[in-house]
Amino acid sequence: MKKSTRAVAAVALASMALSACGGGSGSSDSGGGSGKKLIISSDLPLQGASKDASDSTNNAIRLYLEQVGNKAGKYDIEFKTYDDSTAAKGAWDDATCAKNAADHVANADEVAVMGTYNSGCAKIIAPVLNADPNGPMLMVSHANTNPGLTKTWDPGEPEKYFPSGKRSYARVIATDDYQGAAAAQFAKQKLATTKVYILNDNQTYGQGVGKAFEDEAKKQGITVLGNEPWDGKQTSYASLFTKIKSLGPDLVYLAGIYDNNGGQLVKDKVSVLGDNTAVKMMAPDGFTGYPELQKLPQGEGLYLTFGGLPTDQLLSGGGAAKKLLDDYKAKYNAEPATSYALYGVAAVQVILAAIEKSDGTRKGVNDAVFSGEGITIPADKSAIGKEIKIDPATGDTSAKDISVLQLTGGKEAFVQAQPVS
Repeated sequence: MKKSTRAVAAVALASMALSACGGGSGSSDSGGGSGKKLIISSDLPLQGASKDASDSTNNAIRLYLEQVGNKAGKYDIEFKTYDDSTAAKGAWDDATCAKNAADHVANADEVAVMGTYNSGCAKIIAPVLNADPNGPMLMVSHANTNPGLTKTWDPGEPEKYFPSGKRSYARVIATDDYQGAAAAQFAKQKLATTKVYILNDNQTYGQGVGKAFEDEAKKQGITVLGNEPWDGKQTSYASLFTKIKSLGPDLVYLAGIYDNNGGQLVKDKVSVLGDNTAVKMMAPDGFTGYPELQKLPQGEGLYLTFGGLPTDQLLSGGGAAKKLLDDYKAKYNAEPATSYALYGVAAVQVILAAIEKSDGTRKGVNDAVFSGEGITIPADKSAIGKEIKIDPATGDTSAKDISVLQLTGGKEAFVQAQPVS
């Protein structure tokens, strides 16, 4: 099915499941105290290639909640984790996202969701939370970058995610219209790209960032040789890259998520087209934060973009971000596996600030974000080291950073901040 049909079917499944569910699956961490207890949750893929990134994000959130005493104003906070992936798929799953949406609504004490990681999953969950008769129920993502969740993009967007007529979705990360454009500008200005072939994973996120890259590449005078989907179930992409080789690209752009057989794609690109000094390779943030990719010899030299600031830049910036990263390393004896971990904390900071301003109801928490001046997290408190201001009209953030990274020696090394002009 096309993505829109699949999403509609999944939302319908979630709506039918509302009356049949008694709460979500997963684990909870409870806060102490005598105030009213409210539950906030994360909704992430806890199986497959994204597991390390999701575990790091949940651990960073747990650590932060411990540091604030599991409190938001007068309310005690309990943290609950939901898994939107399946072992069979090894990635996020439409039906699981739909079930989670129903479970979030059915869990009476739950007032807000941190997530999702994948934009396609968010497009299933967001309208169900928005239609909650006791809400809308707030959702704040640390990683969804598809523009259509908050602004005009594909037909019917973003209105179809808000059937109540009121917004209930926010994010603390820059969107793909910024990321795709920044990547294309970097490709022209710094990599001297003249001809590019785009491969997308045929999912919401991949199609969106691929379109943004293609549109800007053409504006930059880069010849776009093609933009076609790769099939994540294929065992080999040799014939695909043989076809691409005949067109003579100097860059291949992988628009999608690493979970969709990205490792094989990278291996076969190098096997057919040569390494990243011969024909350069670039990918968006859907390929960041994967230890498996970072260790892959064929990934050496791969350029990546990230819709925020990477962990090493957050660390060097000092302040609250550095303290949280230092505390994380002390507690878990490792750095977070993904730069999204601190953005997960930033999303939770928005949620906690909304709870503190609210009457403790779902509607009250959501109204705190989408009315008046909205929510602002000052730079000296922010988990990402800079002010986060959520626009109450759209749910988008004022913090729009695009970073360019490169896989070097098994690590994602910071290259530069890429302004979007």
